[in-house]
Amino acid sequence: MIFSKTFCPYCNKVKELFRSLRVDYYALELDVTENGDSIQQVLAELTNQRTVPNVFVNGTHIGGCDATYQAYKDGALQKLLGDNQITEPYEYDLIIIGGGSGGLACSKEAASLGKKVMVLDYVVPTPLGTSWGLGGTCVNVGCIPKKLMHQAALLGQALQDSRKYGWQYEEQVKHNWETMVEAVQNYIGSLNWGYRVSLREKSVTYLNSYGEFVEPHKIKATNRKGQVTYHTAETFVLATGERPRYPGIPGDKEFCITSDDLFSLPYCPGKTLVVGASYVALECAGFLAGLGLDVTVMVRSILLRGFDQEMAEKVGAYMETHGVKFIRKFVPVQVEQLEQGMPGRLKVTAKSTEGSETLEEEYNTVLLAIGRDACTRNIGLQTIGVKINEKNGKVPVNDVEQTNVPYVYAIGDILEGKLELTPVAIQAGRLLAQRLYGGSSKKCDYINVPTTVFTPLEYGSCGYPEEKAIDEYGQQNLEVYHTLFWPLEWTVADRDNNTCYAKVICNKQDNNRVVGLHVLGPNAGEVTQGFAAAIKCGLTKELLDETIGIHPTCAEVFTTMDITKSSGQDITQKGC
Repeated sequence: MIFSKTFCPYCNKVKELFRSLRVDYYALELDVTENGDSIQQVLAELTNQRTVPNVFVNGTHIGGCDATYQAYKDGALQKLLGDNQITEPYEYDLIIIGGGSGGLACSKEAASLGKKVMVLDYVVPTPLGTSWGLGGTCVNVGCIPKKLMHQAALLGQALQDSRKYGWQYEEQVKHNWETMVEAVQNYIGSLNWGYRVSLREKSVTYLNSYGEFVEPHKIKATNRKGQVTYHTAETFVLATGERPRYPGIPGDKEFCITSDDLFSLPYCPGKTLVVGASYVALECAGFLAGLGLDVTVMVRSILLRGFDQEMAEKVGAYMETHGVKFIRKFVPVQVEQLEQGMPGRLKVTAKSTEGSETLEEEYNTVLLAIGRDACTRNIGLQTIGVKINEKNGKVPVNDVEQTNVPYVYAIGDILEGKLELTPVAIQAGRLLAQRLYGGSSKKCDYINVPTTVFTPLEYGSCGYPEEKAIDEYGQQNLEVYHTLFWPLEWTVADRDNNTCYAKVICNKQDNNRVVGLHVLGPNAGEVTQGFAAAIKCGLTKELLDETIGIHPTCAEVFTTMDITKSSGQDITQKGC
């Protein structure tokens, strides 16, 4: 019996606890019950407790929210409920489902705090049969191989520039895809092994098995051979990440690849169609083109949704001038195989998003990069009552990454409304373990997180895109400083003058505090990381102006900006 009030968050928390234990309860809502105040007064006299929730189990008074949770933690609540199974000691203090960056960080931190921890990690093979080792998306099929292949493409550009710098070579330079893939996969393999060694050193139990909840506090683990084991824990962390989405058209899973397949592809993809305009799509299209391949990007609507759109269009324009073709406002409706091979030949039929026009074209490879889906639908969350967003599978959590079921937490890309970035998952995982087991109260700060899109011309950002800053503060309250610039390294090669671009967005009503910083240029990630720390400390335009730049660098342009967008002045550069 729970004496409750409909608006009380602590009452709701207690109800969630009983729901997660699949225990039936009756809640008397005193704020909507006749004589509710009188009932509460009588309860106060009987129990010496004036607040709600006021919980009774089988006639025994438990108390409020904190007392109920304490009874749950020490097993007294389960005994009162008559559930002898639950009172048995848990096998682990913490089980983490997902061995990516966030899950591994959380597991090692919890283990270092003296807790018994298990990590389950299982990669469901792609439709083409691709799978990988421990470490998650970033290490195996994301950030790491992407940056390495981006570097391979940059080296090709550097070779072209080198002639202007006096380097002479007669032999024809060409790229070998197989050599690159082997080197990248060897490095990833060393990381996989390193993660396993690290878990063993921390005494974290690792199972290469698929985890699925079968009842509260209990999971089923199924390995590749179909062998099943069961494990219990006091606390669980969901860190399952996401996988690429398929459009659901004829031929998508049979003949197309995704980023999950690309980085270990045993053959050069040849003429490639990249479907999508996400950062994954543009990064892959960029390095494939940089390696000398014929690349086309098919875009449904806008580039880099969620990013600053002025910067996004500049990213696309640079790619276009460097050989990447764009088909705008079209989506594929069918992919047919014309010829098998490595690569084979495919025919793509696409339809306009603005009319009935269709087009057909042949490619060797079709790479789908239209978004990612959270891996939460087939791990038994419905069995224990964890709520997810049914549309996208994302998990809503509170400000301490706790789901609606009190003993289940979630971190990383599966969180509703949070950034899908590896360093964010790592930070959230470590801090969660410290709060659970180290007495910390520090929460993950999801504001002003820097990031970089590793397109041929890199795009780094921290804070608000210009469009969102306008929505948040109003255009009249903002001042945008901007400039084009020409990296010194590019001047001798005589290429791409007035292509790189930087801007800072300042809130005039808050001492010209920088609320958005954006840069398009070489090494944008290195530039953005430094300024991100300053923004977190409350960077203002005055402080930027007072900072002495390092010359000659690209980053120094942020210390010399004096032209505002509102002035309409020319921002082209004519020298260093």
